[in-house]
Amino acid sequence: MHMIGSCRCEQVQFEVTAPPLMTMACHCRGCQKMSGSAFSLSAAIPTEGFRVTRGEPVIGGLHGPSRHYFCPHCKSWLFTRPEDLDFFVNIRPTMLAEAVWTEPFIETCTAEKLAWASTSARHSYAEYPPPEMYQPLMAEFAEQVASSHAQAGQPASDG
Repeated sequence: MHMIGSCRCEQVQFEVTAPPLMTMACHCRGCQKMSGSAFSLSAAIPTEGFRVTRGEPVIGGLHGPSRHYFCPHCKSWLFTRPEDLDFFVNIRPTMLAEAVWTEPFIETCTAEKLAWASTSARHSYAEYPPPEMYQPLMAEFAEQVASSHAQAGQPASDG
């Protein structure tokens, strides 16, 4: 597996060499403001399956423990390294060259969501899943991906 992504101006590029552990939509006010939309979309990529290949992204957002990376030129929000969850990187899947991994498996911060905003996510959380739920959610996501690929006659790693 090898996918490339970039910011809008293409000065920052990255590659993904592993399938996502899970896909998400976050409805928090911070994501609403940073995305300019009702929610942000993320695909949690194992850290070892992600790397920046061109340019130098800069930290933006709140500059806090969760680090949000942007293109210094066009200001596109590219990825996040969440606090205390170093085993994955949350990429914005819409930055990939191919439109994959955009359907959220879970949605978070629904207590802050806009009344009209809805997703097809299988699981919803008023805030975030408790830490002990991440492993079972990732296992369920992997099972769902494998099942959907088997039904379509595709290898499970295609995303």
